[in-house]
Amino acid sequence: MLVEGLWWVEDMREFSVDRKGDWLWTMMIMLPDIVTLEHFLEALKQVERKKPSPALNKIRLQRFTEGLAAQIMHIGSYAAEKPTVEKIHTFIHEQGYSLTGKHHEIYLGDPRKSAPEKLKTVVRQPCKK
Repeated sequence: MLVEGLWWVEDMREFSVDRKGDWLWTMMIMLPDIVTLEHFLEALKQVERKKPSPALNKIRLQRFTEGLAAQIMHIGSYAAEKPTVEKIHTFIHEQGYSLTGKHHEIYLGDPRKSAPEKLKTVVRQPCKK
């Protein structure tokens, strides 16, 4: 199971890797198309019965479409992503595109099982001409 995260600030012109505390976020898990709203709601009920949590009311089933994006692999700790993010932003601008949408990360490793320096993260940034 891959976990993905969208990261942003209200005004993306102010997005800074140095100010991660300002970021808003959404975590995502891709589900196959066969999962219906009814399946999803039933799963939530089962989780609520087995392990109630006030966070359950924040979970939602939603389609996600990103469009055109550039991406790069980051190997290392999440805290050391700044040069990778700067590199992809520079690349996008050098190609004549501008940043759009939310900063997107796809986590290929499990931080509970991997050393920080071995973590792999796809860093994706939506862009437009």
